Amino acid sequence: FFPLQALGDKNREPGRLYDLEYESDDEAEEEKVVQNPSKPSVKKGGLGGMFGMLKGLVGSKSLTRDDMDPVLEKMKDHLIAKNVAAEIAVQLCESVAKKLEGKVMGTFTTVTSTVKQALQEALVQILQPQRRVDVLRDVMDAQRHRRPYVVTFCGVNGVGKSTNLAKISFWLIENGFSVLIAACDTFRAGAVEQLRTHTRRLNALHPPESHGGRTMVQLYEKGYGKDAAGIAMEAISYARNQGFDVVLVDTAGRMQDNAPLMTALAKLIAVNAPDLVLFVGEALVGNEAVDQLVKFNKALADHSMAQTPRLIDGIVLTKFDTIDDKVGAAISMTYITSKPIVFVGTGQTYCDLRSLNAKAVVAALMKA
Repeated sequence: FFPLQALGDKNREPGRLYDLEYESDDEAEEEKVVQNPSKPSVKKGGLGGMFGMLKGLVGSKSLTRDDMDPVLEKMKDHLIAKNVAAEIAVQLCESVAKKLEGKVMGTFTTVTSTVKQALQEALVQILQPQRRVDVLRDVMDAQRHRRPYVVTFCGVNGVGKSTNLAKISFWLIENGFSVLIAACDTFRAGAVEQLRTHTRRLNALHPPESHGGRTMVQLYEKGYGKDAAGIAMEAISYARNQGFDVVLVDTAGRMQDNAPLMTALAKLIAVNAPDLVLFVGEALVGNEAVDQLVKFNKALADHSMAQTPRLIDGIVLTKFDTIDDKVGAAISMTYITSKPIVFVGTGQTYCDLRSLNAKAVVAALMKA
């Protein structure tokens, strides 16, 4: 085990969750528009070049649907190419058209730039969470009530639940909170051993002697083939008695249409009433992640025994570093469910955890 490799960026500020970054190419586009001063574009005394420059500009007129349709069609195709679900791309363009129809344009403003700006504003608004999830604040609130803050992770097989749970553990430890990991994936071979390895490595990075003799992360496990809901309940009780600040509950990966496993997950959530239920989806599969999220939410509602079933509270979007600028799944997931993206996984080290930056995602989405 090499601690420096596990940490990745050695110059980072410990405990800080950095914003997701993406460089926009708007400045590059602006540079292309600027004329080369050594090659004047307008001939002296000629009007042809001037009319060419003014082509496409709108001078104080009301926008009509006919003006916008060609631009909206291109925008829709662009969004679909960036992995936004087709029906969502259509709905977005329709809402932009309704917002702009009849609007009086200023002089020297192109229809394209106006539609693009309106679409960008709509996309940023979608990604801005209606309900902000501030995990650190909520953990401190739970501390004041002398109880552990409980987070349950769910999702389909292979999306990176255990890996990102370990990243979130590392982030919490660096913020001074002790973590108990509940190994409730009692189905997949090697699931408990994987968490045991992460626990050992996290303790190597943050040994008790660096925290006044306090063990900052511990694994609660009962092996395989046991009832996951029961293990979670025991882990939460153990955390309360031992003074742990946070319990992170790892669950078995399951397909959204597997009724027995979805019933078991609904039971785990209903019985233990976690503070936060996070759906872990990978950006790599694009719109398949949207379908998984919608069906998970519906399955939790259908299989819950409670009158007001507990549903998913937020999203962990993993493998974000594998998709280049095809970031449309982030838009689709938040648009369909109105659930905030709480964490973004971007790499293989414990420090590769980011918070969603709406403007950065939209910049990537609008990139040509």
